[in-house]
Order: sequence, then C-alpha cells, then structure tokens
Amino acid sequence: RFDFVIKTDSMIYGIETNFYSSQGSKPNETARSYKTIALEAKEIQGFAFVWFTDGQGWQSARHNLEETFDVMDNIYCISDMENGVVDTLFSK
Repeated sequence: RFDFVIKTDSMIYGIETNFYSSQGSKPNETARSYKTIALEAKEIQGFAFVWFTDGQGWQSARHNLEETFDVMDNIYCISDMENGVVDTLFSK
C-alpha cells in the first residue's frame, strides 16, 4: 500500500511520504525498506516509486538515506516540493 497513487497518461506513481522530527531506528528501517522497493519498482514498466521525506531525524541516519538516494530516481524533500518538483514530475 502506498500513501498516494498518481496516474498520468504515461506512468503510474506509487508515493510514500514521511517526516522524521527526531532520531531513532525508524528512519534507518524506512530507508532500507524503500531502497528495496525502489530497486523492485525499476523492473516494472510504466511504474515509478516516489518518496517525499524530510526532517531533523535524518541527521543521524545520513548513511542509510544516502544509500537509498543512490538507487532511487525520485526522492524529494520539502524544499523540492516548494520549488515545483510535483508539477515537473507528474507532467511527464
């Protein structure tokens, strides 16, 4: 289950969203899980996995976030959203 699904003429986007205001094991677990989903999603034609995340909780989980960032095509933060990534991404 995804938080949101957006369908355009050429793509279906499965979207996860979260915000971590504090440190802990949850951001690390989420990054590992979403890395796996991202790798599996790359094999599905016409589907893209998108992750919107942000928060101070990532300060202690930078390594896992970086590993996930390296394999995901669509990982964004609040600043990206404020700068129009949603319009750009979903107009394809």
